Formats: sequence, structure tokens, C-alpha cells
Amino acid sequence: MTTEDSIVALVQDAIRTREPLLVQGNGTKAGMLRPVQAARTVSTSGLSGINLYAPKELIISAASGTPLPVIENAMAEAGQHLIAEPPDLSDLLGASGKPQTLGGVTATNLSGPRRVAWGAMRDHVMGIRAVTGRAEVIRSGGRVLKNVTGLDLCKLFTGSHGTLGIITEITLKVLPAPEATGTLILPGLDAVVAVQALSAALGSPFGVSGAAWLPPEAVARVPGLAGINGSATLIRIEEFAPSVVYRIGRLKDQLAASNAITLDTPASLAVWKDIRDARPLAAAPEDAVWRVSTRPSSGPGVLEAVRSAGVAGFLDWGGGLAWLAGPADTATHAAVEAAARAAGGVWMLVRAPDTLRATVRVVPDEAAPLARITRGVKAAMDPAGILNPGRLYAGL
Repeated sequence: MTTEDSIVALVQDAIRTREPLLVQGNGTKAGMLRPVQAARTVSTSGLSGINLYAPKELIISAASGTPLPVIENAMAEAGQHLIAEPPDLSDLLGASGKPQTLGGVTATNLSGPRRVAWGAMRDHVMGIRAVTGRAEVIRSGGRVLKNVTGLDLCKLFTGSHGTLGIITEITLKVLPAPEATGTLILPGLDAVVAVQALSAALGSPFGVSGAAWLPPEAVARVPGLAGINGSATLIRIEEFAPSVVYRIGRLKDQLAASNAITLDTPASLAVWKDIRDARPLAAAPEDAVWRVSTRPSSGPGVLEAVRSAGVAGFLDWGGGLAWLAGPADTATHAAVEAAARAAGGVWMLVRAPDTLRATVRVVPDEAAPLARITRGVKAAMDPAGILNPGRLYAGL
């Protein structure tokens, strides 16, 4: 599809024939969540290009099929960046070689390490255009930061995984990129003590923008951490160069971390890119991969609870996000579910064979009142149920 009108026509035909559509960009996230059984595929990769970029206004607007590197390169030339630091899971999902699209990271609401300080992808979406399952073009939000016009459908569509509409254009708030990045590494801490240190750092006045804990096996998978024996507790600060040096020093003193290691900007950028893209995860090709989100203090407990099931992982977001990998079977999936529930958190099945993805819950069931709202929204946006049916929930 190369125009919004052609997408409208395709949806109209799908409504008439009652044929479900697989909605995607470049297909880099096709392996996430439940597999979609569809008669046809609608790809937004033909909708490409930056429609508006106003660096002084901190706004960028682009077609949904625009490759993310195109967006990032344009902003880098102006000294700016995407705030949510969306991860590139192409290698993890077996889609390496294909660039992810702006629509893909928006529809999945994927956010990287900076989420702990700056919020999720949906918090920075200012405007959206989309074709609903009624073959109607809708617009929400705008191209100015102070916009309160109409219903905020931007947050509804961000994270909907293509089940409510086919996003054709996204407008994002952006920010200046930091001049320098520094990382303070505390070696040898166990997960519980590490999360305590990360919480102290995040609660400090030093502007921490990344907080992760890697066990020894994860450290060994990160080239930039070569030479570190044992675990690594990583704390990132981004700002002007003199400020980064000052804050790193003050934070080191506050944490009484006499054995701490510091990384400069190039080394920090490489390490946090690996963490962003889940490369420290020791996932064999046949393994399943989960993300469990919970309160940071519960993160170490999640890792411990799944250990006996042969599942291992690492912590991001100050302990609030556990990346996990282990055997792709129903018993292991049930163990991850149980650990997430016990911690008061939620899970997402990021990767697994189709047989497992089609038979288990890939995200938690919603409470009955919320599930009724979800069904109502789906019925309003996609009454024929033709857009990515079953991606999130069976039968919806």
C-alpha cells in the first residue's frame, strides 16, 4: 500500500468479504504475541517519508511506514532524539536485516531503558492518523505540544498492535539529544542489593536515565562489559559533558561505591544499546522470551521464582522490567505467569513457536469491567473484527 486511499479501499473490500487482515509494517514484530490467521496482509511499508520536522518546535511527523533509522538520522542531524528510546528486537524475533518502522514501534508501544525516567512511547505521541476497521480515516491530536482538541485516541492506538486501526501517520514530541552519556557500574551485587542501589540512584537529584542489573551470564554477552567478572549494576546519566562527570562523581560518593567502574560516552552508548535491544538475554533459538513488568522491588523475586523452571534473565527500569528466556512449553509459561501474578505484575510473551503462542495467554486476562470496555472499543473501531484478529486475546 502506497497511499492512505488504497488502504481504505482494501479495508472496504475486506469488510465486504469478511476476510481478516494481517496489519504490519516491515513485519519485524510478526513473531510477537499471538499469531494472526488472515486471508491477506496489509503493509504500511509503502507509506514512507517525513511530512514535517520542526526542530525548534520539538515536533516530527512522518508516515507510519517510514523506517526508524530515517527518523533517527534526521533528528541526529538536528541534535535531537526519540525520547522513549524504542528497542530494536529484530534479531530477537528473527527479522534481522529489516528496519523497523515508526508505525511498528508506535503500534506496539515499545520503550527502552529511558522509559524509567521519561515515560513510555505513548507519552510522546502527539498526533495520529489511522484507517479504522470501518474504513474510516480518523485523526487525533495535532502538531503542537499544547493540544487538547477532541478525544485522545493517540494513547488508545499506541499499543493496540494494529487491532483497532491501521496507523498511517504519527506525530511525535522529540527532545535535544544529550551531549554526553556516562555510566556508573557497581560490580558483584546480587539482584536484591542491586535494586536497592538502583532505587537510591533513581531517587537522587542526579537525573538518572537508565538503571539495569545484569547477572554474570548476561554481562558476558555484552562486549562493552568485557573484563567485568560477576554481575553488573548499571546507572546511566545523560547531560552536558561537565555535568555528567560531576553527577557520576557525586552519585559514586552517595552510593559509597569505591570499587565502581565508569564508562565514557562511546562505551556507554554501545552498552545501553545492547540492553535496549535485549542482547544480554541468553536466549537459545528455540527458547521463548517474556517481558514481566512489576514494581522494581519485586523484580529480583521474579527472577528467583522462575529459576527452577529453567528461566533466566536480567532487569531493566530499576528492577521493574524483567527480560526472561527459557523453554518454550506450557509448563514454563505457566511458571512465568505465576511469578508475574505473585509479584503483582503483568507479562507479555514476546517470542515463542506458533504452537505455544496460539494456545496460551500472551498477555494477562483483563478484569471483567475492563474487558467489557475493551470489547466495546473493538466493536466501535472494528465491528467486523477484520484487523489483526486474535493478536492480543483469543476471539477478539
